[in-house]
Amino acid sequence: MFAKVIIDISNANVDRLFTYSIPDELEIDPGHRVLVPFGRGNKQIEGFVIETFEETTTNISFEIKPILRRMEPYTVLLPDQLKLSEWITRAYHCTRADALRVMIPAKLRGSRIKEKIVRTFLLAEDIDIQAARNSLLKKDGSPRSPKQLEIFDLIANSGLEISSEDINSYIPNASAAINALVGKGMLIESGHVTFRNPFANERIISTDPPLLTDEQKAALNIINSEEPGRCILLHGVTGSGKTEVYMQAIASVLESGGGAILLVPEISLTPQTTDRFRSRFGELIAVLHSHLSDGERYDEWRRIRFGKAKVVIGARSAVFAPVENLQLIVIDEEHEPSYQSETTPKYSAIEVALRRIKLTNARLVLGSATPSLGDYYKAKRGLFTLAEMPDRINGIPLPKVDIVDMRDEFLNGNDSIFSNFLTENLHRCLDNGEQAILFLNRRGYSSHAECRACGFVFTCPNCDVALTYHKYDETLRCHYCGAHFSMPKLCPGCGKEYLKYTGIGTQQVEEQLIKLFPEIRCIRMDTDTTGGKTSHRELLSAFGSGKADVLIGTQMVAKGLDIPNVTLVGVIFADSTLFHSDYRSSERTFQLLTQVAGRAGRAEKNGNVIIQTNAPEHRAIRLCKNHDYKSFYALEIRDRMHTLFPPFAVFIRAMFIGYDEAHAYESSERFAKGITLRLLSTYKLYNSEKELLFVAPGAAPIKRRSNEFRYSVIIKLVRTSHTAAAINAIYAFGDEFNDEYYRGVEINPADML
Repeated sequence: MFAKVIIDISNANVDRLFTYSIPDELEIDPGHRVLVPFGRGNKQIEGFVIETFEETTTNISFEIKPILRRMEPYTVLLPDQLKLSEWITRAYHCTRADALRVMIPAKLRGSRIKEKIVRTFLLAEDIDIQAARNSLLKKDGSPRSPKQLEIFDLIANSGLEISSEDINSYIPNASAAINALVGKGMLIESGHVTFRNPFANERIISTDPPLLTDEQKAALNIINSEEPGRCILLHGVTGSGKTEVYMQAIASVLESGGGAILLVPEISLTPQTTDRFRSRFGELIAVLHSHLSDGERYDEWRRIRFGKAKVVIGARSAVFAPVENLQLIVIDEEHEPSYQSETTPKYSAIEVALRRIKLTNARLVLGSATPSLGDYYKAKRGLFTLAEMPDRINGIPLPKVDIVDMRDEFLNGNDSIFSNFLTENLHRCLDNGEQAILFLNRRGYSSHAECRACGFVFTCPNCDVALTYHKYDETLRCHYCGAHFSMPKLCPGCGKEYLKYTGIGTQQVEEQLIKLFPEIRCIRMDTDTTGGKTSHRELLSAFGSGKADVLIGTQMVAKGLDIPNVTLVGVIFADSTLFHSDYRSSERTFQLLTQVAGRAGRAEKNGNVIIQTNAPEHRAIRLCKNHDYKSFYALEIRDRMHTLFPPFAVFIRAMFIGYDEAHAYESSERFAKGITLRLLSTYKLYNSEKELLFVAPGAAPIKRRSNEFRYSVIIKLVRTSHTAAAINAIYAFGDEFNDEYYRGVEINPADML
């Protein structure tokens, strides 16, 4: 028997299949990880078995090396994952090793993580218990070692095998005494493999599914009756009960013996989400996200691979989870840009999911109150099946939205963060014993600090961005490279003390709110306050249980929260995402405002939303007032058609990054000239040169990041039947472009910064 193996090296020079013989004593199947000798020095390297066969079909003039051993006794990759990796290699132009690596826990490679062994102890066989106990006593009957005697009595009286953790819970700091008893032959150490549980000590009460509304029933019927391999776009307003539809669709899959994956944005992985699914499906749930420890992530992955968990909830990379008999993938908040990977391979979780359901005959559900324009466009054209839920459950109305023009507030003498209207409604909300959420999509205290005397602006020495002032620890921080500095008392430019802080962040909102309402209890939730593993759970649990009146936060409070007593949502500065140099800024602003507005009035009490803005006439804000997604879509898609923006065109970005600015600039210019000729040559084959709209080299909007200079080449193509050939030509040219500063290309990158 022989095997074709991909060597676990991300290098184009070895990105091919290598043939190895399989020793008779080894059972090797496609999907196994193996250790093989590689190269002239026979260095031992890990690899992935892609295929096995009985005999070689070609004449080989050298001896075929044997596989040394399996890395695990089980296959780590399923057959559909092997096929998926082949597609990822082509679609995202990466090595096969890169494509395979994203499908397994990172620490599995190199055996950097092991199963957890629980140490357990029991009395030695055929021991004379009384004689053994007497040996632990002095002549006067007192114990030679009180802890040893206490441990011996604990195990002898229980008659059970007890773990070291349990012994230490009864008898603190007992490890040395346990080892001494083992050394004396009184105790025998045993042990077993266990799974590290990210939900340890968290009790969940089982719940039964509620009765569905007519809209929910119709949506569920569409999902359950759709043909395998199809995608359903579930467009449901906030509070319409999309999550319950997901859960009952997953329940149907489990009844038929299948498995399911639910993807949510990392910021939406709230305890509410996971607890709700665990209360319904219990131990069948596994979670995969960045807040897990390496050991927990590895063990959750093993539970999935061994079939102990049938439902996976996770962030972007959970789309690769090794779920056998996969029948359903659900992607909630499908419009979120976080589903696009920014590291190699630069995949889209939605595109990967679309491919994976074809390989497994599963179905894909994309859910959102504000679907991406591209996906809604596909649904309107019939490429996706459209299911809609335009009403909230139980007749609960959508929250009333008021828009406050902050220009008028300023002209009327109010230069506060809070408009008079928001202040009045906060008073009313708090007087009624209700809760509020204040949203601002900018953490820190101020967006930047500057000198009023000379105009000096504190900027990051490694990046071309202003440093953000954080008042709680008096630091200036870069949110791109992580650099931080103590805030000086004097201006470095002129030596004067006239420093001021411009712009607002969540810290300043919190400070000003406390000044306005001295007795208020508030919680701030942003990346500065949620660095700990359990921070999200603790903060949201405190707010949900009524220990705080107001929750202040960035976009992590805009999604996934369902707190009945929240009746007021205030958007402090709605324009913060509106005027970015990105064609999607209007779309993303509308989505974000609609999502955060949906946190209000989700139970019996009516909700109110107050949006403060300097641009009340902008469609992204104006149409949010009536939760009017369809009108926003119609206007935005019309403009994109006229101006040829996605989905009617494709943006490709090639990046050039390095410490020498001249080199980065020269590389981008050379790439632009070469790719222009290559694309024109490609399009001439179809007599369609006009489909190349432009090739634009230049500095990236953030020209320097982490002390490296960044230049890009932006290519814009009309989307036609020739686009795939053009993209292949770009990839091929990139392969030939021999330059150390070249960082590859991205198709429709998540941002243009």
